[in-house]
Amino acid sequence: MRQTLLTLLFSILSISAIQAQDIITKRTGEKVEAKVMEITTSEIKYKNFNNLEGPLYVLPKAEVLLIQYENKTNEVFELPERPAYATASVDAQPYIGDATTVSKESALHFYTRGQADATTFYEGYKPASTTVLVVSLISPVVGLIPAVGATVSKPKTRNLQAPRSELLQQPDYHNGYQKEASKIKIGKVWQNWGIAFGANLLAVLLIASGQ
Repeated sequence: MRQTLLTLLFSILSISAIQAQDIITKRTGEKVEAKVMEITTSEIKYKNFNNLEGPLYVLPKAEVLLIQYENKTNEVFELPERPAYATASVDAQPYIGDATTVSKESALHFYTRGQADATTFYEGYKPASTTVLVVSLISPVVGLIPAVGATVSKPKTRNLQAPRSELLQQPDYHNGYQKEASKIKIGKVWQNWGIAFGANLLAVLLIASGQ
């Protein structure tokens, strides 16, 4: 009976802890499991969810895209006003396929639009994925070298191929686009390595069966 009560108490505490979890999403795309303690005009103070008795961490508001609170509500944080030149270049014309100008969108919309555009326009992965395919057809083991190299290196801004280059001046759009482009690049690179590995394996099996 005592063991049952202890188990029940532990379960209740565990559920309470899960419900008390906040998710901080940085503008880089990194997610932090936390318990937000205080939000000031310029900073967000929180404790690590896995160590609530530990130190208090402080993040500049400008580094945070949004917070998903324990009750599943979201709070989006806008960047401070940008210099006039950046706003003017983006406000000059409407965004492709949308009647609103990009300067009117929230930080979250910038980020998700960057991700969507990367899915549509990004093809900068082709040199890396082709190199991996060619090298891996010769030797899958050697092909791991360019594959790993392409995995750990982020796509360069000049290779992002956004529909309008001035959009990349907006940090949230840039981060969303680059993060999605990196996923696409990694996926294509390892897909080609897998194709080459499969081709080599098939060749070995055919040779072995013919002997």
